[in-house]
Formats: sequence, structure tokens, C-alpha cells
Amino acid sequence: MNKFIIATLAMLSLFGGRAMAQRNLPGMSAVEIKADMADGFYTGKSRDCGYSLGVFYSVFKGKQNTWSFGGEYLQTYKSYGEKGRIPVVQFTAEAGYNLHLVSDYSQTFHLYGGVSVLGGYETVNWGKHVLSDGSTIHNGDAFIYGGALTLEADFYLSDNIALTANVRERFVCGNSTGHFHTQYGVGVKFIIE
Repeated sequence: MNKFIIATLAMLSLFGGRAMAQRNLPGMSAVEIKADMADGFYTGKSRDCGYSLGVFYSVFKGKQNTWSFGGEYLQTYKSYGEKGRIPVVQFTAEAGYNLHLVSDYSQTFHLYGGVSVLGGYETVNWGKHVLSDGSTIHNGDAFIYGGALTLEADFYLSDNIALTANVRERFVCGNSTGHFHTQYGVGVKFIIE
């Protein structure tokens, strides 16, 4: 009998606290930091792929859907000559809605599909129009606007920390350097009660 009581107390102490089903309740919020590859996979020889870094704030609504707001820095490159490349950088603010698609019974895995609008500024070669070989860039800096479609998966490590993986397609207008950017990457989400 003593062994049963000790085992029961040990299990209660291990599994104490909030149940896993108490995740993503309405009114909870989260801060997510993410890093993505953009327009390809960097292998060391790729000259036109890039990366993005972003910080987002999410608010959980009914049925585990979320509103998200944030900012992102996206840097891609345009190939130039045999070995050169020209940086194209976008600074954007974003607002979107993420629809909860599926989760497992233990609430450890969640899959979301989202749509968002974005706006910001794009700079080509950091505003320098003359290259080192004397060539002139005809693409200029511009204000941009557009949207994004996102598919994101959350993997909860605890009630307050989740690892995320995402794939997204951005579409921007107002620039002359390209309109579509495919991004994929990972992030860390911190749940705020």
C-alpha cells in the first residue's frame, strides 16, 4: 500500500500543473521569433536566394484561431555578372488571420493556414545606383504592399514554449524587382497567459 501511495504522489508531482488541453484558449497571446530561407535553399553556390527574420505577436480567438501582427526583414539577391549579386531588402509590417486546421489529442501539435496583408519599404543595393564596375541600376527604392499565404505547424515543448515550422508565399506590388517570394523556416513561440 505504501508503494502505491508513493507512486501516486510521484505521478501527481510529475504531471501537476495545468493540463495540456488548456493550450490556445481565447484571450491567450504569444510572441514568435522566426527565421526563414527565401527564394531557394542556400548551398554556398546559390547567388539569388536570401533570408528573412521576423517578430510576431498573436492573440488566440475562439476555436484556436489567431490574429497575428508583426514585422519582418527580408533580404534576397539578384545575380549580377559571373559572381556578383545585388541585395534587395524589404522592411514590412504585417497583419493576418490564422485558421486552426488540425491538432492532435494531446494538443502538442497544431496546424494553421493563414492569410495576411503587408506593407513596407524596399531598397535595392541600399540605395546605391552605381555599381563598382560603373554600371547603373535602374531599379529604385519603393514603397510596397501586398499579402501572404502561410501554412504553419506548432510543436509544443511545454505549455509556454512551442517550436514552429512554416511555409509561406509572399506577393508584393509597387516594386520593380519581383513580386513573389517563397519562404520556409523555423521559429520559437512563447505563450503569454
